[in-house]
Amino acid sequence: MTQLSIDSLSSIQVLAMAPSGDPSAPGGGLMGFLPMILIFVAFWFLLIAPQRKKQKEHDKMIKALEKGAKVKTVGGVYGTVTGVKDDRFVVRIAENVKVEVAREAISAKID
Repeated sequence: MTQLSIDSLSSIQVLAMAPSGDPSAPGGGLMGFLPMILIFVAFWFLLIAPQRKKQKEHDKMIKALEKGAKVKTVGGVYGTVTGVKDDRFVVRIAENVKVEVAREAISAKID
């Protein structure tokens, strides 16, 4: 077995305590933010972009609704649009039963 001298141990300790890279090197700060940037990009493509696309399709469907269209509300009530007003629809849900619902309350058009 070989025994390490005190000089070799102190040089190993000095090397272990030395900084691993030059902090003033160009691009050093960007490399620290790279994981956060990658997480944001993944978050965007997996969550935000599909939700925005779905919202645009829903808005388009609401604008295209007209009298006679069969719809489902957010509350799960099925009915037929009998009137269109500025900010709401008049929906017939049963014989002689009409309700006014907000435009945002229509969740889907039923074919």
